[in-house]
This record gives sequence, C-alpha cells and structure tokens, in this order.
Amino acid sequence: MARYQIILAYDGTGFLGSQRQANRRTAQSELEKALRRLGWQGSSVLLAGRTDSGVHASGQVAVFDLGWNHPLEELVRALNSHLPADIAVREAQIVRDDFHPRFDAVSRCYRYRLFCQPVRDPLRERYAWRLWPPPEIDAIQAAASLLIGKHDFAAFGTPPRAGSSTVRTVMKAEWWNQADEWSFEVQADAFLYRMVRRMVYLQVAAGQGKIPAEAMADLLEGRPRVVPAGLAPANGLTLIAVSYPQQ
Repeated sequence: MARYQIILAYDGTGFLGSQRQANRRTAQSELEKALRRLGWQGSSVLLAGRTDSGVHASGQVAVFDLGWNHPLEELVRALNSHLPADIAVREAQIVRDDFHPRFDAVSRCYRYRLFCQPVRDPLRERYAWRLWPPPEIDAIQAAASLLIGKHDFAAFGTPPRAGSSTVRTVMKAEWWNQADEWSFEVQADAFLYRMVRRMVYLQVAAGQGKIPAEAMADLLEGRPRVVPAGLAPANGLTLIAVSYPQQ
C-alpha cells in the first residue's frame, strides 16, 4: 500500500463541481468509480481544492492510498481506461504517507479566458466568456495590480468554513491578450469560494468603465463601495496548477 498523487484534467461542463455530492456527477465521484475498478477500498480521495460547477481543470491534484504493484505509467493507463472522456489522469507519483494535497499546498493558480465579440461563437463559448464591448487594457491591468499582496478578500468571496479568515495573499495577477482573446492568470496561497470569478467580473467592469479603478482598492481596504453584483461565468475558469514546497 502506498499513497499516490495524481494530476487530473477535466472539462467541467458536465460536472456539478469537483467534490463528491449525493446523486450528482462530479470529478471526484468519477475518479472514485475508476479507482474501485482497480481494487481501491478507500472511503474518499483527497483533492487539492474545490472547483465550482462548470469550472475546468488541467492541474487538479488528487491523492489516495492504493495497493498497486505495477509501474506508475500503468496506473495512469489503467485509470484512464476506466474514466469517461471528459476527465483524465495526466501523471502520477508516489508521495509520503502523510501528504495532503490541500493542506500541504503553498499556492494555487487559476486562468480565466474571455474573448470579445458582439455575436455569439458556439465553438469558443464552452471554454471562454464572450464579452462586449472590449475592456480597456490599461484600466483592467491597473485593477489587476491592486490585487497583488496580502488583503482581506471578504468582498470577493466566502471562506470554506463560516467564521474562518478571508485574508489571502495574491502573488500574481496579470492579463494578456492576443487579437480578441484575453487571459487572466492569478496565483495565491489560497482562494475563497468564487473569489476568482468575482475578481474577473469586477476587473472587467473597471475595464469597461462601469466602475472606477479605485473601487477595487476600496473593497480590498474594507471601505464601503457600491459595485455591480455578479460573477464571471464558470465556463471561462480553469484550475491550472497547485504548488508544493518540494516543487
């Protein structure tokens, strides 16, 4: 018996999030079904973090204990042979017996994609938010720069447990664009529930001139500010990496 860490990729369109829910299709439930086909007898795999319904992943981390007397590459092949087409194991490794993918993580990184067109594009909208009019690049970059550092993000999301801290440290928050496509990448020690989608929504509002850039600063400093309610759509968001001390 050993503890295995795997990297999962999944198209979140058909999942009600990552974590197991009764009578709901989730990334965790599909992984656990595949593991049981390999003789796994555990009660629950461990995940690095929760992704919302419709959110994608290319770097979700899952951990489980399994008696497997074959090479790691055969474990990857075996799991993928039992997983549906919208989820796959990218790689696997053996980790220490007390490794926990959530509590041992030092940062997570998400990427949000959008494109700017006035008319819908069915071939792109599965994985990106269609937006119109386009945001102004300097304004949206200025809003992103305010997110860097240690702040109370209570105005951007809710903590995983009632009453727990809403303070997080953001190491990276930047936008880049090519033609009509835009990407936002944000890395932090941890995220509140729906924090990235709220961040994106308000940055886009600033980029479109709907709110002043200083509104972001007011929210981060806990000063009252009237801003539009809403979240960026889930389909544009992907968990791309979880980092650990040894990495």
